[in-house]
Amino acid sequence: MTIAETRTATMETTYTADEMMTIAAARALGAGKRCFVGIGLPSTAANLARNTHAPDLVLIYESGTLGSKPDRLPASIGDGVLAETADAVISVPEIFNYWLQPGRIDIGFLGAAQLDKYGNINTTVIGGDYTRPKVRLPGAGGAPEIAASCGEVFVVVRQSRRSFVDKVDFITSFGHGRGTGERAKLGLRGAGPTLVITDLGVMRPDDTGELILVAVHPGVTVEQVRDATGWQLRVAPDLEIGEPPTAIELETLRALKAAS
Repeated sequence: MTIAETRTATMETTYTADEMMTIAAARALGAGKRCFVGIGLPSTAANLARNTHAPDLVLIYESGTLGSKPDRLPASIGDGVLAETADAVISVPEIFNYWLQPGRIDIGFLGAAQLDKYGNINTTVIGGDYTRPKVRLPGAGGAPEIAASCGEVFVVVRQSRRSFVDKVDFITSFGHGRGTGERAKLGLRGAGPTLVITDLGVMRPDDTGELILVAVHPGVTVEQVRDATGWQLRVAPDLEIGEPPTAIELETLRALKAAS
């Protein structure tokens, strides 16, 4: 049984590692922020945040929906519930030209197939070269622009040595390149990845742009996180232990999933 499949007991309830990850990601989203949401884990966490501590969180999806308030988790960016519950629906070029690229979106919330020590994201190809890879992934979508132009980027992804690598096979969405200063050289507006939430803990970049472990989830050890990381992961001196999910957070998350 993997760590992600284990169930952690509290005095009142049990929860999975995936639920802990989603709730930790939701907690990172502050009230009133404008968040560009990717489908999958990011969308689940963002909708949980809006249904708990951040009801005025503004959810923006790539399909052109501003301020969506779905009562279930959308299946894709084209799910009708996003348009039906949005404050406004605009064209995709407008989303990018008038909202994203000018820096009007606070947080880009992304997933990843591969993530390296400098927060670069790969969702394109794994193994081999670009023309003949071992695995061809869904690709970029709007993620490169989101990573380039949002005020900051949060990444939520399940952690393993396969997904957390020293260097990604292909940079789909630019993080910190090979260190601090490379974003500025490219003229990228946003701060890039400032937070990575996994099913084991939380990472943030240090002054060099390298991701370091700043928190572990309840019941997780540093050794477990290092074993699931493809580089020599450094640990913050003031490492924190996250708070377990509350009953309200779990109830809301499970209700969202049940309605989908």
